[in-house]
Amino acid sequence: MRIIAKQSILTTFSSYLGVLIGYFNVLWLLPYVLDPNQLGLFRTVQDMALILVPFAQLGLGNGITRFYPKIRDHQFSFFTMSLLLSLVGAFLVAILFWLFKHYLILAFAANSPEVIDFFGVVLVLMLFSVLNSILDAFSRSFLEIAVPTFFREVFLRILVSIIVLLYFLNWIQFEQLIWSLALIYLATLLGMMIYMIRLGIFKINFDFKIFPRGFINEFLQYSLITLLGTTGSLLIMKIDSLMVASMLGLDANAIYSIGFAIAIVIEMPRRAVSQVVMPVVAEYFAKNEIDKIDRLYKQVAVHQLLICLLLFLGIWANINNLYHFIPNKEVYETGKWVVFWIGLGKIIDILFSINGEIIVYSRYYVFNITATMVMSIIVIVLNLWLIPIYGIEGAAIASFLAMGSYNIIKYYYVKIRLNLDPFTWDVLKIIVLGIFVFVAQYYSLVWMDAGFWDLIVRSALITILYIGGVYGFKIAEKSQNELIQKIKGLRP
Repeated sequence: MRIIAKQSILTTFSSYLGVLIGYFNVLWLLPYVLDPNQLGLFRTVQDMALILVPFAQLGLGNGITRFYPKIRDHQFSFFTMSLLLSLVGAFLVAILFWLFKHYLILAFAANSPEVIDFFGVVLVLMLFSVLNSILDAFSRSFLEIAVPTFFREVFLRILVSIIVLLYFLNWIQFEQLIWSLALIYLATLLGMMIYMIRLGIFKINFDFKIFPRGFINEFLQYSLITLLGTTGSLLIMKIDSLMVASMLGLDANAIYSIGFAIAIVIEMPRRAVSQVVMPVVAEYFAKNEIDKIDRLYKQVAVHQLLICLLLFLGIWANINNLYHFIPNKEVYETGKWVVFWIGLGKIIDILFSINGEIIVYSRYYVFNITATMVMSIIVIVLNLWLIPIYGIEGAAIASFLAMGSYNIIKYYYVKIRLNLDPFTWDVLKIIVLGIFVFVAQYYSLVWMDAGFWDLIVRSALITILYIGGVYGFKIAEKSQNELIQKIKGLRP
């Protein structure tokens, strides 16, 4: 757990530095420089590319993490093979994309025809993202998570700021701005390559005969099955944005995207922990140490929820303050309830801990196919039903319902098959504490007007009440005692 904690702290630091830059980009720079239609196009192109990535990757990211402990002695042949397979996957997805291009044109022609002109950018972004995901997965096998996270969360967003500023200064045209997205993803890929070369973990070896007999088939079979299992979460995260753009237009997607971007901050600690936990879970399964997985399952549930619920409280309590500072806020503040429903969906995901990771690296990973097929149908049907009725809020509610259903299915499967459960009394205490803190801050500060001082005072009150409640309810008491002992040990 010490390695997990160290890498998680460094990763979380990069994630939240990226959040600050991302908030500047999404909540101020992009709405200030781009009109809603341009902003919607900017986000739609990225989302369309990212939804193709797991299909092009062929599920190899999870396969690398699972099989690396078994093939550590031939790691660079394994790495080279994975890169080549990802290129094949990207090529196949590109072919399918162009074969079905006519149907994509029909989907966007009525409300968002501008998207059609940038299908080329979508494919280039997809290629660079796929290659980067392979480098990221290989680094993760070495428990090197922090620097890849820096490239993904910080470096990439700084480059986004730069290209948007170049457009603002009239140094590039809007079409060039969209194509510049491909350049910044390429820069991130090159940065990862240089980092891995310096660590000595980027080496090309085409000797594939050294693999044990049947290994390649087993690796591909597992990767393709987990591909079907991991697309469910991505569909829930990205399909709503594309369906909003298709059914309501780019302006609506701009409003939805800003609300989504505000809410997504809630799950940043969960992403950081998940990146580090995945190889650890794979290692535990390889050694059949189910008791350690159970302990990790419970620890992650408590600590993730503890941090992420505080973030949710801070964001939702300050929702008027956050929109107060957005340029053209009268346009974008109609997306407030998007923040609530997406944020609540993320809390549900966090509440159920690492159930997805446990399934992926267990011998029951095939179950992901069933879960994902069911979930893919549910999320699309819910969006088709709720978007025409409730607009962008309907898309957010659909995501919330889909995320909840998806996690309940996975929870019961893990419970039945492996007899593992993430829930402890600490989880219930955290939920009760969260409700108490929200009610207390709401009625204490109901008289304040939205703005800077309300943001500061409300955030401070929430933090004080929450931290006080953690100690008062003795939540994660063992971890608190360990932290106190470490602090005492630092004293002269």
